Amino acid sequence: MWRLAKMASYYLMNAGFSIGIGDVTPGERLLVRKYNLLRAGYSKCDEYIKAMTEGKLPTQPGCTVEESLEAVILKELSVIREHAGQACVAELHPTNSPLIMALSGSKGSFINISQMIACVGQQALNGKRVPDGFDDRSLPHFEHHSRTPAAKGFVENSFYSGLTPTEFFFHTMGGREGLVDTAVKTAETGYMQRRLVKSLEDLVVHYDGSVRNAEGDVVQINYGCDGLDPTYMEGKDRPVDFHRVLQHVQAKCPYRDETPLDPNQIRRATQAFLATNALNETSDDFKNELRDFMEQVARKVEQITISHGAANVVKEIERLTCSQLVTFLETCGQKYTRSIIEPGTAVGALAAQSIGEPGTQMTLKTFHFAGVASMNITQGVPRIKEIINASKNISTPIIRACLTNPHDAEFARRVKGRIERTTLGEICEYIDDVYTKGECFLLVKLSFERIKLLQLEVNVDTIKYSLCTSKLKLKPTDVKVQSETILTVHPNRAKNSTRLNFNMHELKDQIPNVVIKGLPSVTRAVIAREDKDGQPYYNICVEGDNLREVMATYGVNGIKTASNNIMEVFHTLGIEAARQTIMTEIKMVMENHGMSVDYRHMMLLAAQMTHTGEVLGITRQGLAKMKQSVLNLASFEKTADHLFDAAYHGQTDKINGVSENIIMGMPAPIGTGIFKLLHKPLDVEEKPAKMPLLFETEVDT
Repeated sequence: MWRLAKMASYYLMNAGFSIGIGDVTPGERLLVRKYNLLRAGYSKCDEYIKAMTEGKLPTQPGCTVEESLEAVILKELSVIREHAGQACVAELHPTNSPLIMALSGSKGSFINISQMIACVGQQALNGKRVPDGFDDRSLPHFEHHSRTPAAKGFVENSFYSGLTPTEFFFHTMGGREGLVDTAVKTAETGYMQRRLVKSLEDLVVHYDGSVRNAEGDVVQINYGCDGLDPTYMEGKDRPVDFHRVLQHVQAKCPYRDETPLDPNQIRRATQAFLATNALNETSDDFKNELRDFMEQVARKVEQITISHGAANVVKEIERLTCSQLVTFLETCGQKYTRSIIEPGTAVGALAAQSIGEPGTQMTLKTFHFAGVASMNITQGVPRIKEIINASKNISTPIIRACLTNPHDAEFARRVKGRIERTTLGEICEYIDDVYTKGECFLLVKLSFERIKLLQLEVNVDTIKYSLCTSKLKLKPTDVKVQSETILTVHPNRAKNSTRLNFNMHELKDQIPNVVIKGLPSVTRAVIAREDKDGQPYYNICVEGDNLREVMATYGVNGIKTASNNIMEVFHTLGIEAARQTIMTEIKMVMENHGMSVDYRHMMLLAAQMTHTGEVLGITRQGLAKMKQSVLNLASFEKTADHLFDAAYHGQTDKINGVSENIIMGMPAPIGTGIFKLLHKPLDVEEKPAKMPLLFETEVDT
């Protein structure tokens, strides 16, 4: 690598590497492909707009017609830029400088190349197309109510061909959002990182492999459940990438003088090696993984023997000799041993940095929820903040409810009817006030069509029950069932009869909002459809909280139902479930932004937030419950308050955390400061007298 680097730099000194206008000039074929893409995309958008004006556009679940149109158009237009980028890469010459930079990973991406040469693409504000800033249009250059791509911020030109004035303006709007976003995000992530470091700084791996805080409370019994150092991981959070190591050994140590092993010999040799003490320091899980991998290797050899028949061919394709096998197994063992974490490692501070740093690269935008266009879900920095603050009320609480019969759409609709809040007003044809000589009442006519369409399990009697148990304080005698679709509701006669007219108006105003089916806390439920193995698979996305009620709904598979609200999960399923939710939620946010954070860091953060038995946020309140040290809390926030309270109550500080030791100018008990030297005194009693234990001593009564 060293020689290669010297040669490359020498070559670049002589040959040079630069970008000119020629590198971003589109060829004839590229322009033709681009215009074909644009024409196809625009005509699709026109079809959608026409379908909407004719009332034929299928609405997406939980969306209005306008929102459905926006969703399909945005999807159509964002695909154009991607396809233009692919066309770009296909048409460019391999010596093209921007292409070389993007492919080698030194700077830039295919999107950048596509924007320079082919098409800048759709400008988005808050994840949507450019909104109407003027009277029913985005700029005065367009017609009123225009929904065409150009009028809503689609830039069809490239930076090479130059933007038109309206396109330039839209692009400026998109750019401004990016700048504001960056400025806001810097402050947010900076403060978030500081809070994380403050709460995790004193977590250290001890000599027994456990992670403890300054007080000595166990936060994790074994760091990351396997006691391995994230720095030494290969591939996806694993200590050894078996496949790569095996290829390396086969290439580096050919052992041409040995005969290759057959499948059964490979199995026997592996078992014999595992029976020795060579892999004593590795965990049982690791040994099982190694055994499974060698089984795969043996099966591969078997398959090739069956397909090729000729033994010589097999011996060359999957050639594995005894010495190679031993070298491979030894290498795996050494790699595992090397990756065991050292006592004294400041795993807390490492976890805080490993979660805080990717946060600085995130955007504050929201993403669409998988399978449902209408459900936006908070992502990025705001979502990470919600998780580590352990907020009770999160901005987009969503429960994914799996069904006991996931392949039946009718069944899904019935379950949705049981969960989603339905009010009386939604299923009525009309609610009229009727005045006769002797009395006045409300006449409620139910719409059977609507009840059938929504698959609601209600009838006149259940509606009467809902009305009598609602906040309207109606007595069973006030609500009368006249027929299968008609109810009469009298105002509560117990109230002052002189205010009868007022009571009627009040009742008419409030009665449409009475919940007659579903959970009052659920604003809406949407059926999400996925296709797995060629058959439809339905589950229900519930917007709202009340996880317990959703899990208990008939038709919902409670075991597979999950919520993204940590406090809700804690109150419903307990502390371990909350810990698991914290980990999966942080992992999901990171993966949606294309960042890989080692699972052990998220696990440690979740453990720190939950190790006291309740979910504590990483805020000044949560921190005060996690830590006892006065100086530590004073070094974070509300300094004067903490010091004043400590002085007033006469609190002591043991000075055993990181911050306190730094303040006092002493070495912190972390890293090499974790161990102490014991001096053996000169006069030691060989057999000291045994002291009786407290419960063994007799007490004189």
